[in-house]
Amino acid sequence: MNDQSSNSYISESKMRSNRGKFLFAALVLCAALGYFAYMAFQGATVYYYTVSEISSQPPTAEGRMVRVSGKLKPGSFHRVEGSTSARFSLIDGISEIEAVHNGVLPDLFFNEHSEIILEGAHTPGQEFDSQNVIVKCPSKYVAVEESEKDKG
Repeated sequence: MNDQSSNSYISESKMRSNRGKFLFAALVLCAALGYFAYMAFQGATVYYYTVSEISSQPPTAEGRMVRVSGKLKPGSFHRVEGSTSARFSLIDGISEIEAVHNGVLPDLFFNEHSEIILEGAHTPGQEFDSQNVIVKCPSKYVAVEESEKDKG
């Protein structure tokens, strides 16, 4: 009987040891996954400013991008014939910022009710260097409200 209790004590001790190793490995795995998720989301963070706010911001750090939101200033869009480089201005009702974008622009870019979001680098006193253009589709309710204001 002494042999049997000794064997049961050893096997119980091994189970506790294995359970401890398993819990430790699970903890390390969860910590590693949490760290990777944190790093992935931190790298994907892009700051978002209005045209008025971006004017008072320092230059964009090297390798980082910011977003600026506004509407296309009527008559400010210029593109050289046969080129993909475009220059235009964004406004938010308070301020204006000059921007340059090299690439294809979305169809709704020229809609007067569309909100335009430029993603790129900002240097005070220079044009906003856009790498990406995002156009928020105008809400049909906003368009109706504005057309009613024009009638009234």
